Amino acid sequence: MDSIQIDGGIPLQGQVKIQGSKNAALPILAATILVRGNSLIENCPKIADVFQMQALLTHLGCKISWEGNSLKVDASGVNGSRMPSEEVKAMRSSISLLGALLARTSEAVMDFPGGCVIGARPIDIHLDALKQMGVVFEEKEDVLYARTTGLEGSRISLRFPSVGATENILLAAVLAKGDTWIQNAAREPEVEALCEFLAHTGAWIEGIGTDTLHVRGVSRLTETKFRIPSDRIVAGTYLTGCMIAGGSVLLKDAPVSQMEAVLRAARSMGVQIQPVDEGLFVQTPDTLLSPGHLKTAVYPGFPTDMQSPFLAAMTVAGGESILTEVIFENRFRIVEPLRKMGADIRVSGSDVLIKGGSCLRGAEVEARELRGGAALVMAALGAVGHTTVTGSGFIYRGYENIGRDLRELGARVYSV
Repeated sequence: MDSIQIDGGIPLQGQVKIQGSKNAALPILAATILVRGNSLIENCPKIADVFQMQALLTHLGCKISWEGNSLKVDASGVNGSRMPSEEVKAMRSSISLLGALLARTSEAVMDFPGGCVIGARPIDIHLDALKQMGVVFEEKEDVLYARTTGLEGSRISLRFPSVGATENILLAAVLAKGDTWIQNAAREPEVEALCEFLAHTGAWIEGIGTDTLHVRGVSRLTETKFRIPSDRIVAGTYLTGCMIAGGSVLLKDAPVSQMEAVLRAARSMGVQIQPVDEGLFVQTPDTLLSPGHLKTAVYPGFPTDMQSPFLAAMTVAGGESILTEVIFENRFRIVEPLRKMGADIRVSGSDVLIKGGSCLRGAEVEARELRGGAALVMAALGAVGHTTVTGSGFIYRGYENIGRDLRELGARVYSV
């Protein structure tokens, strides 16, 4: 499936179940290699990035099987420390295996990770932190060699609350000797989910959900089962689809408590939102309002992963809007395709200036990264005529079956 075809102009109605979280599943799957036995990961999304992580774990000696929407990982036979180049270069989240492998085997060999085109995303924060825990790094021909004679707890203060670095330190610290403090830790719900999974296996972690985590190393982690929380970014994406196309939908199992900044932005645009027992009920007005100025931030601020979907929604909202990106420097790749669809947008440094009220038209556009690609599909739901979104491989990295989900809401969407 290389493209997604959309016939726009149909208001959305009905309900759709929100899949398990991509950004929670990947580090939790990396953490399973710390367990010398079985881990059952329930509500695991069947997305391209999870399949890539599955391949990595299998290469390292894990036995893996699917049981419905649950992934069973038997890591008792982990016997390698060299990660295959192809999978590592295809997926940024492979970096989370660095801390886990060092804790399990005392060494790791990997190419520098890839998978993203939204910014530099350097890994120096990860490496600096792990060095403080006794890891020695060497780089040869773009391959990173890491080894330790024994991980030691440390007091680590992150210069930026990096989600990936926080997760890597956690994975190394739970089996390290002594205590580790992570100051200025990322507070994203996905970090909290990783902490909760590790706690289920017997890890000792205090401060879960705060910016200061205290980890006391233990000698062994035990078998467990754990349910991946619903994906807040997928829920937010489908919310913007309803905003653009119009209508009313129930987002089943939407993680409402994790979406406060997104829901606040949507309400400022005139959307009626009602948390209910089943998830989130959304009803859109006849005309969206401008939110004024939206600015991305680390959690609990407005998430950078929701920047592109809201940018698409702002193109059809009344009035002028400004969207400022402060997390990644290359996340405006959606601007050119939206202009092709009739949007009035201008980029000025880290700001996007949007003159709303555009009547979007169907066109052939290209997905150039994960969230921007999904946002183009959302824009197409409200466009006049037919839209083809090529490069759908980016989208399937994070969305289990975006066409099926939108068809459940009455949209005319199919993949070819």
